[in-house]
Amino acid sequence: MAISRPWRRNCLPFAGIVVLVAVTLSLMAYALLWKAGNLADLPNLRLGFYNFCLWKEGSGSLQCYNFPELEALGVPRVGLALARLGAYGALVLTIFVPLPLLLAQCNSDEAEWRLAVGFLAAASVLLATGLGLFLSFVWRWVRLAFLGSGFLALCLAQALLVLLLMATVMFPPRGKKDESTWEGC
Repeated sequence: MAISRPWRRNCLPFAGIVVLVAVTLSLMAYALLWKAGNLADLPNLRLGFYNFCLWKEGSGSLQCYNFPELEALGVPRVGLALARLGAYGALVLTIFVPLPLLLAQCNSDEAEWRLAVGFLAAASVLLATGLGLFLSFVWRWVRLAFLGSGFLALCLAQALLVLLLMATVMFPPRGKKDESTWEGC
């Protein structure tokens, strides 16, 4: 006699999605909070969303620039603000993903599920835009080999956001269950 295990069908995809959200949040928190948004952090170069330090040959040390010096170097104030908004906005939106996913799973509510999908889509677009803008402004000073663990963490987070979006769309919340039977989860 085959034993029906509906919890596998209903809960395993949800658990996988929750784990992916946790890993994505960890990567983004590491890059944006722990590493302070620094994408290149070398002894002679520190470039990040809030740090812009270049090696100065004359003094033999890092010289950090702020506005208006950054604008003189060709880094627009509005562009850098938009890059920051994109990267850190993606972190904030991703923080709000687990609750609607959990509510959608428990209540079988499609509106809450669509809210989680919307948060994931917006976070993915924001992170890609923020990274793209930032790299377009600093590319003359940085090479791919200079980019550190913060950059790698954000790239992995971007890939996981896209994977999460696809998984969430492919595994919507289960349909309304019959109240007389309990299926677990």
